[in-house]
Amino acid sequence: MPDTQQRSDSQLRNLIRTEIAGHDVQQLAAEFGTPVYVYDAATIAQRIADLAQFDVVRYAQKACSNLAIIDLVRRNGALVDSVSAGEIRRALAAGYSPQGEPPPIVYTADIFDRASLDLVVQHDVHVNCGSIDMIEQLGERAPGRNITLRINPGFGHGHSQKTNTGGESSKHGIWHERLGLACGRAEYRGLSVTGVHVHIGSGTDMEHLAQVCGAVEKFATEVGRSVTSISAGGGLPIRYTEDDSSIDIAAYYALWDQTRNRLQDAFGHDVRLEIEPGRYISAESGYLVTEVRAVKQIGDRTFYLVDAGFNNLARPVMYGAYHPISMAPVGDPASRPLQEAVVGGPLCESGDIFTQREGGYVCTRTLPAAQVGDMLVIECAGAYGFAMSSNYNSKPLAAEVLLSDGHPHLIRRRQTFDDIIRGEQIPAHAAGGGK
Repeated sequence: MPDTQQRSDSQLRNLIRTEIAGHDVQQLAAEFGTPVYVYDAATIAQRIADLAQFDVVRYAQKACSNLAIIDLVRRNGALVDSVSAGEIRRALAAGYSPQGEPPPIVYTADIFDRASLDLVVQHDVHVNCGSIDMIEQLGERAPGRNITLRINPGFGHGHSQKTNTGGESSKHGIWHERLGLACGRAEYRGLSVTGVHVHIGSGTDMEHLAQVCGAVEKFATEVGRSVTSISAGGGLPIRYTEDDSSIDIAAYYALWDQTRNRLQDAFGHDVRLEIEPGRYISAESGYLVTEVRAVKQIGDRTFYLVDAGFNNLARPVMYGAYHPISMAPVGDPASRPLQEAVVGGPLCESGDIFTQREGGYVCTRTLPAAQVGDMLVIECAGAYGFAMSSNYNSKPLAAEVLLSDGHPHLIRRRQTFDDIIRGEQIPAHAAGGGK
């Protein structure tokens, strides 16, 4: 067999995915409909286990917040971070206690809306304050509590400017030069600063992640001996492409452990080391299964149009994010030649393209020749996938399925039209045509 043919056959095999965690893709689509999010529970459990050296693994539930996923995280020993009143309620509904040591739930934000402030006061939820106003508002309502400070260290990093959470252009955290003021306001309000948290962005590499260690050590030293915990934040990368490198978790932990040990020596007491991943835990577990509904030529380009759009997965249109795409074909995949194709969705938007790079530039992807009824599997979609879904174009939210204990479990039914319009109403004066 010629080398070119061997390479083509190998590439075809890599682009065919007939099953997810032992479950046939076409059967999953037939049972649950499309588009559908499918999660492999074993992958989530493994990613939590990867980080077991850290004293606390705290899942950033904004990445994927289905109750079944949060429950799975809890049963695998991780605690949870919440960024809204709704996420606090999700954590409680999934079985987390509001209080404990270390805190099972931490509320991390740059503001209190009125609902979140009421909730953290009511349940005594630990707060990671990202602004001095939060310190003032919590201290006024609930003096005597411990708090953590989220510090903006003056630098940031991320795979997109939209995921960069440090530096002067970021809204996140208390500016590092105002740390002394923040500590003073906490003392005045009767709050004790017991922890320091720094997160500079998603998609960071080892070099940038290591920078955070020095920043946290500096800030913790400035706060003083009241500090009993430090947080490495999140941002751990995953491999979206074969060219992406995996992070050396052991080396990363070693950097943080050295930082923690120096602080323990300086303070004379134990310092808890936390890490706060979201994407790292859930991204690789998730697959968005979508059906090819049309194959069309536009000039010299071939378009595969599927029934999922950016209402289901917004990362490509928001960040130009790359997701691996494979096919679960109808019939024998060996008969499918490879071709370059653009993968797009059904929305009335030119930007509804899954194969684009940042800036909205449409790209092609090498895929097997498609026909209506084939399934495309958009991979590494378990973080910021369903969680960022919308009803744009009055499209229903997709179903979610968890593969666990050898069985598929429906963990969110597909939204109905009645679900979409629930809560909407036509004013009485308009019901009769405006009379």
